Amino acid sequence: MAAYLLGIDIGTGSTKAVAVDLDAKSIANSQHYYPAHNPQPGYSEQDPEIIFKAFVNCITDVVQITGNSPMAVSLSSAMHSVIPVDANCKPLAPMITWADSRSEDVAERVRNSAQGAEIYKVSGTPIHAMTPLCKIIWIKENQSDLFAATYKFISIKEYIWYQLFNVFEVDYAIASATGLFDIIKLDWNPEAYELAGISLNQLSKPVNTTYKKSALTVSSAQLLTLNADTQFVIGASDGCCANLGSYVTEPGVASLTIGTSGAVRITSKRPVYDYHSMIFNYLLNKDTFICGGAINNGGIVLDWLLKTFSGKNSFAKTDYELFFEDIAGIPAGSNGLLFLPYLYGERAPLWDTKSCGVFFNIKPIHTQAHFLRAGLEGICFALNDVIQSVERSSSTIERLHISGGFINSTVWVQMLADITQKKLITVQQEDASALGAIFLADDALGLNKLGKNLSDKNKISLLPDKSNTNIYNNHFLIFKKLYQDLKETMHLMHNSQ
Repeated sequence: MAAYLLGIDIGTGSTKAVAVDLDAKSIANSQHYYPAHNPQPGYSEQDPEIIFKAFVNCITDVVQITGNSPMAVSLSSAMHSVIPVDANCKPLAPMITWADSRSEDVAERVRNSAQGAEIYKVSGTPIHAMTPLCKIIWIKENQSDLFAATYKFISIKEYIWYQLFNVFEVDYAIASATGLFDIIKLDWNPEAYELAGISLNQLSKPVNTTYKKSALTVSSAQLLTLNADTQFVIGASDGCCANLGSYVTEPGVASLTIGTSGAVRITSKRPVYDYHSMIFNYLLNKDTFICGGAINNGGIVLDWLLKTFSGKNSFAKTDYELFFEDIAGIPAGSNGLLFLPYLYGERAPLWDTKSCGVFFNIKPIHTQAHFLRAGLEGICFALNDVIQSVERSSSTIERLHISGGFINSTVWVQMLADITQKKLITVQQEDASALGAIFLADDALGLNKLGKNLSDKNKISLLPDKSNTNIYNNHFLIFKKLYQDLKETMHLMHNSQ
């Protein structure tokens, strides 16, 4: 039976497991999906127990495939979730996900307050409705009974960790995404948690991302079909793990991921601050920062385009193939049709939950295929906006390591290269976040078996088509100006609904 490490990525739409042997070969994988609920406009909630069941099923699937327990299980997780729990870690309300925007007014108030800039600098986290800081303040102001009854405010990873070990602990990466953590002192920030109206005791104990435990409860070991002494590495956030799993460790290189949302990240030995565009600074470990920006509107916009223009609610592989065939026949720039992709508000670099989607410059020449291509170009423009914000505060990015489902589309990848004018390297093997978690386990166990550098055999490179440079440069300038021109009108419309 081959020894292996198991990386688990606890995402917004699914939990994924990837098993890698000590020769860095993928030997098994599993994925289980779950829904999000939107009981009111702007709300995004999930049931933590359903996510825990998906976590369990992923592990039991892999153990069944491999026939033995892994040497270690390491966790990657989505950021910014909040679960109010009692002393036994029983949820008192549904989990609020990163996509929930109910606290947008709280975020705007804190961002514009005298404390806003200081809290951002200490925490490295943008002040936005996604952050637990703003969500907890919202609960305090709008659900006082729930707030008073809450023993601790935790994330989905903390919830799962408690089910395994009966202890409230949180890794530096997840903590650094809350807005409540001091990324230099590596401890909770009193100014932030007092602003939220909570005490230090209502937060979990922070630990490094290579922190490990091996004393599973008997019930957990039986449930997971694991040996009771299987080691668990607490791991990091999905964004930080994705950088590690995308081999982004040197200057001049950034990772770019498009999943439901999207993100651009660099690796740095020090934080990169910009209060205007609020570059995030999350901890990969106590000595390394992952800096960059995330957008709300990635693959979720593709899904909207398909549903809206096809009239279907579910799609086969052939539907996606036809979609990309249609847009491949449309020239770069979509014959002047522009799309602001802010269907779900926007994070970096706008930080505007009241923004919205806009098609602009519609002409009789434009067909359905033009709208589809302009939609994807809008996503790429939004990511290029983040890239340029990061470059202004750090250094030039010469190369992008890309991952996510979009890499399967040649036309989309080429579009990204042309708009960003960067060399792209496809590095995804199975899942960048799960692989990053595996690398953390390799470090935590002191194995040093897995190479952390990208080998030439794994590189698939793509260069920008220079013939499209001028048109995309011009459209990008208009793209940015269009948002600024429409921002006030977007807010008026948002507030009138």
